Amino acid sequence: MSIENVKAYFKEYGMEECIREFDVSSATVELAAQALCCEPRRIAKTLSFLADGQAVLVVAAGDARIDNPKYKAKFGVKAKMLSPDQVEELVGHAVGGVCPFAVKDGVKVYLDESLKRFETVFPACGSSNSAIELTILQLEQYSGYLEWVDVCKGYEETGQV
Repeated sequence: MSIENVKAYFKEYGMEECIREFDVSSATVELAAQALCCEPRRIAKTLSFLADGQAVLVVAAGDARIDNPKYKAKFGVKAKMLSPDQVEELVGHAVGGVCPFAVKDGVKVYLDESLKRFETVFPACGSSNSAIELTILQLEQYSGYLEWVDVCKGYEETGQV
């Protein structure tokens, strides 16, 4: 089970107790924001793409959307989301719980600039009813990200929460 893998991953850092599990779904930005009583933009959603036959994850703010020209300029291919079956097969998490933690080997993780507005954000933890609050530095540390990218649009660029 995916959340068990994430719990084991965070246990290595003494952080497993920080994972929150809810009695309600947190599978979408809106549902996660309700479960956490926070603004939707502070949800760190993990978007799954296929690029050159490999899974690519982009972690972005809840109010951000992929900007196709920026994505193509960065990755050299059109943004193609993984199907639900591909997500589970290639990433190791099911849709609704996709996160950058405890992913399968070869998955490339990128953090989008839209997250830098916040002191803390809430990514999922491998299930459709879980999340963890992390600082941006912790997100960098635990996600195993390759680099920060600017591939989103539609978000308010200023304003710390």
